[in-house]
Amino acid sequence: MQSSSYNKNTLTLAGTVAMGTGVMIGAGIFALTGQIAELSGPLFPLAFLIGAVISGFSAYTYIKVSNKYPSAGGIAMILKKSYGPSTITGAAALMMAFSMIINESLVARTFGTYTLQLFDIGRDSVLVPILAIGLIVFAFIVNIAGNKIIGAISSITAILKIGGILIFSLTILWASGFTFEFTQTAPSETASPTGFVAGIALAILAFKGFTTITNSGGEVVEPEKNVGRAIMISLGICLIVYMTVALAVGSTLSINEIAAAKDYALAEAARPAFGEYGVWFTVGVAIVATASGLLASVFAVSRMLAMLTDMNLIPHRHFGMPGGIQKHTLVFTVIAAGLLAAFFDLSRIASLGAIFYLVMDMIIHWGVYRHLKDDVGAKSWILLSAIILDLIVLGAFLTMKAASDPMIIAISFAGIAGFFAFEKYYLSHRRSDEHSKPSQSDHAH
Repeated sequence: MQSSSYNKNTLTLAGTVAMGTGVMIGAGIFALTGQIAELSGPLFPLAFLIGAVISGFSAYTYIKVSNKYPSAGGIAMILKKSYGPSTITGAAALMMAFSMIINESLVARTFGTYTLQLFDIGRDSVLVPILAIGLIVFAFIVNIAGNKIIGAISSITAILKIGGILIFSLTILWASGFTFEFTQTAPSETASPTGFVAGIALAILAFKGFTTITNSGGEVVEPEKNVGRAIMISLGICLIVYMTVALAVGSTLSINEIAAAKDYALAEAARPAFGEYGVWFTVGVAIVATASGLLASVFAVSRMLAMLTDMNLIPHRHFGMPGGIQKHTLVFTVIAAGLLAAFFDLSRIASLGAIFYLVMDMIIHWGVYRHLKDDVGAKSWILLSAIILDLIVLGAFLTMKAASDPMIIAISFAGIAGFFAFEKYYLSHRRSDEHSKPSQSDHAH
């Protein structure tokens, strides 16, 4: 049952596209360009292109189900229709929620890293997590004000940041003579096939913001039409922006230079052509993009957690806080994002988010393939292709991380196992309580 805290039909198609692109561009371009280039080598723009194609296969599943069953709980609704109120539904939904919270911490730390470029302070400064937590608190305050304000802010900032990023990219390309010379790359900068595919995993993470639209289906005007349209338009806009930026950065910096400045690669790319003025402009756009991206992400994940509570898939405690369930999940969301932003660096945050998202994504595709494809009119070969593509990319990413950072793999799979164990315990305990209530009542009489 849908909570009364949701406001129905308040997001237009334009507002929904702005929210989706807000989440994607906030993290995808500023936080991940350097990391993708470091993994994929000089062909890293192709990693963005292939990531968009794979995301298109994934989006097909979400669009098909959302067109027939639009819901404010989006992904949780898809899982419940596929697997019922089961352990796998709850665990996969928590994976998605946490991947979104991870994205929030990624965006927040990116905000801190870019802001400090104005003051020539290193990315290892303690000010990075402090600024990140400050932005998360700001996002909380704005979200308390309601989704109409968020929609207005998202629409305005989407225009500002997309325009600003395109200006950044085109002016850098113009200054370089519109060249992107792969042949000038040093042999030391080349990447292995496994590294290239691992870079695609992070590129997919840069596009995963389209799921924010799925999670807001119950608040979109004419959702049966506009959810799918908004997802495809958002993916198209972001692909254009990402490819333009990737070409601009690659025309200015070598792969080694991008890797050295991976947390603030765009600001570094502006420096050779335009000096400090270019850095200031890029940082200004980054601040707008990351702040608006965080607002949109917090908006979506808090509502998803509220929907999981409504579905009785996770417990809820208000701890004496006033207001409804959604306000409480908003508090829990920003606390979790703040803790991640305080203790994890950008590289580990991105890795954790990619693993959680790809595992959850495969679970969704399999569930729709097994249980819903006929109901929603989905083609089997597209669903299976989405699973295979996710599996290939995840395998390559895990192979790379096993060599460079095995601890993040251990943390990721411990988290996944923890989600399943928690859901199994909670749901079995809940069912036991429900079965015991009638007998207790009978005994009382």
